[in-house]
Amino acid sequence: MAAREFFDALEARVDPAHIAGIAHSYLFDVDGEGQWLVDVRDGRLTVTEGAAPADVTIRTSGPVFDRITAGEQNPMTAYMTGKLKLHGDLGAAMKLQKLF
Repeated sequence: MAAREFFDALEARVDPAHIAGIAHSYLFDVDGEGQWLVDVRDGRLTVTEGAAPADVTIRTSGPVFDRITAGEQNPMTAYMTGKLKLHGDLGAAMKLQKLF
C-alpha cells in the first residue's frame, strides 16, 4: 500500500481502544511520497498532510514504508539497520506499534 493510501485511510481504520492514553504527534517523512502529521490525543487520531512540528519524526523510503505497513518488515529491524530514522521522543515512537 502506498503511503498516501495508508494515511488517507488511517483515521477510519484505527481502533480508539488501541490509542487510548497516547498523547503524541508523529511526522512521517516518506522519501518521494510526502509528509504526514499524525496527531493522537484523547483516543482520537487525525492525519494532516504536510510538515509540522511533532514529538517524533520518522523518515524512511517508500519501499521500506510499504513493507512495514504490509507486515513484511519489522520496524525495529528497519531502525536498527538504518532504513528507518527517528528523531525526537523515542518513547513516543515505541507507542507507534499500536497504530499498525
